[in-house]
Amino acid sequence: MDKNIDAQLVSDYKSGNQIALAKLVKRWHKPFCNKAYWIVKDADLAKDIAQDSWTTIIDRIHLLKESHSFGGWALRIVYSKSLDELRKNSRKQIKQDAYKKELEKESFSEDEQDSKLLKIRLLESIKQLPSHQQDVIKLFYIQEYSLKEISSILSISVGTTKSRLFHAREKLKKSLEKRNY
Repeated sequence: MDKNIDAQLVSDYKSGNQIALAKLVKRWHKPFCNKAYWIVKDADLAKDIAQDSWTTIIDRIHLLKESHSFGGWALRIVYSKSLDELRKNSRKQIKQDAYKKELEKESFSEDEQDSKLLKIRLLESIKQLPSHQQDVIKLFYIQEYSLKEISSILSISVGTTKSRLFHAREKLKKSLEKRNY
């Protein structure tokens, strides 16, 4: 990429020319997606990272002292956000693995056997819920997201999140009561 063109577009954008930003996006969005994909190996996630990177770039472009270094500077932002996403996914995977191990533990006491049986029945009951309620239950209890985070992830209101969680809990209670638990 020609650094002189980037430098001119950055300068123009800093001067208030919105078309210059559109040209920068046109020049750099695909390389951003490619860089993010190279790191996270997920095309949809790479696009999200690139979009999120643009938000950061637009917010901080006024801090860029040397306009000709835009490409390297912006790619570092994409790289950092990609690594952040990998770390976040790694933490989620660790929690999920720990949860699976907890479910798979062999136990010999009667209380532990009852507890294991309850967990199995609970998981079976969760699988019987509508998918939108399963999603909320899993995000809230397994992945430990807050209601606000869940609403953001699922693109629904906090009220809808609360409602789905409430109705899922009620269905689970009824399901477990039917099984005399």
